[in-house]
Amino acid sequence: MDPISAAALAALAGGVGGEAGRQAWQGLSALVRRPFGRRAGTQDGTDDLAVSSGLPELTALEDAPEDQMRAQALATALGVRAALDTEFRELVTAWWRQAQEVGTTGTVHNTAHEVHNDISGGTQQTVVQGGNFSHLTINAAPGTTPPTT
Repeated sequence: MDPISAAALAALAGGVGGEAGRQAWQGLSALVRRPFGRRAGTQDGTDDLAVSSGLPELTALEDAPEDQMRAQALATALGVRAALDTEFRELVTAWWRQAQEVGTTGTVHNTAHEVHNDISGGTQQTVVQGGNFSHLTINAAPGTTPPTT
């Protein structure tokens, strides 16, 4: 498993990536909340090691996403848990591949929340599609009357 970047975890916890980033963070939260699977090197899935599930570190980072120490603590907890839990390792590896795409494309691929918009027929003067808009001004063309609300 490739190491998970503490900087990426902090960015996702802080809301970077808009909706895609939020979905990636929710996906990680769901993975961390899963119970441990069978641990490597034991017959019954138990051992004397006190290993964090990652939940305390995840919660701490949610509370202070700018704190790089908390981000590193979560990255470490995820790595240790992945080393001990084969199923978790596979799931978190797949999650990490998708999460890395948030920073480069702004979208999460292979999710049930994929959206496809088509605009057809007639003449459109102005079309705006997207989500999480901020600091946006749309000016009507001269001679048009803006809609009343």
